[in-house]
Amino acid sequence: MDYCYFDNNATTKIDEKVLETMLPYLKEHYGNASSIQHKFGRQSSHAIEKARIQVAGSLNANPKEIFFTSGSTEAINTVIKGVSKTYKSKGNHIITSSSEHKAVINACESVEKEGMTTTYLPVNKFGLIDLEELKNEINDKTVLVSIMAANNETGVLQPIEEIAKICQEKDVLFFCDATQWYGKLPLDVQKIPIDILCVSAHKIHGPKGVGALYIRRKSKPIQIPALIVGGKQEGGFRGGTYAVHQIAGLGEAAAQIEFDQTLEDLRNYFEKILLETIEEVEIKTQSANRLPNTSNIHFKHVKGSELMTKLPNIAVSSGSACVSGDRDPSHVLKAMGYSDDEAFCSLRFSFSKYNSKEEIDYAIGQITSAVDQIRKNSPIWEMYKEGLI
Repeated sequence: MDYCYFDNNATTKIDEKVLETMLPYLKEHYGNASSIQHKFGRQSSHAIEKARIQVAGSLNANPKEIFFTSGSTEAINTVIKGVSKTYKSKGNHIITSSSEHKAVINACESVEKEGMTTTYLPVNKFGLIDLEELKNEINDKTVLVSIMAANNETGVLQPIEEIAKICQEKDVLFFCDATQWYGKLPLDVQKIPIDILCVSAHKIHGPKGVGALYIRRKSKPIQIPALIVGGKQEGGFRGGTYAVHQIAGLGEAAAQIEFDQTLEDLRNYFEKILLETIEEVEIKTQSANRLPNTSNIHFKHVKGSELMTKLPNIAVSSGSACVSGDRDPSHVLKAMGYSDDEAFCSLRFSFSKYNSKEEIDYAIGQITSAVDQIRKNSPIWEMYKEGLI
């Protein structure tokens, strides 16, 4: 076996049907979607509206509620900066969590420089916020609650339906970063009263560089100004020439979404064999509700960075792809109460429909060998085994 790719929370392999859908808009259907005076432009425009319908269908939303972006980072910046600007007369308070994606945390820090205040809700050992604490923190100055649906490092699912209802009762906007949840678990915006949410194509076997922002149509419209101004694309909400091939790819990826037990069965098989094979291994948040494809594994006294270098044929991650080069321990695991050492000794494995049990078996063999080799040469491991630490 040449290579095993277990880093699907970072990005996914593009689906063949998605690629086939995209290629014509890079070759024969190359018109500018805003040039609807001629056939080429109309072909591109039709592709975009088809994709809008496909994405809306995957969320049970109205196509008019879907706006295309370059991905979740742009969407997060658009929402947090836009709401902060537009609703400043109402209030200057945002609530988020300490384990959010860095895009949310950094965007909040950015608007704090302009007079906003942010409450970072703590999370418990399972990575969950306290709903009563959320209720207590909402005040008459709160304009936005931003809580992710599923954590990218641990897979933990926040109770987004309950959060949405609390925000609805308090008349506060609820923005949900659904980047990791989308495509892995059902998400129906008619059943869950989320006001705004974002998704990215490359997490669901679509192309990189494109995503979508859902903004609920309400009797009192949600006011979010454009982050990128230019032409009248997306009704003036997001300027710039349409990347038609990418948007068409997102639409097809959304249309290909299916939910079954396969991913969870694969993840559970991996965890079972790993626990049976390697001593002193902990699966973080194993008992919590989490994504069916994600395992965050702590190998006691084995640095994740060292383990990865000994697994050249296996793609895994030490955390979020956006911060995996950072020398600091995972802020997510730290927020959950883990020590620096425990955070540094953890790796994330995330699976997709393209993985198999054969790959799992191969990977377990490679991981076992690598862990044994590292521990045999580790004085700290020897001291631990002798009960000295």
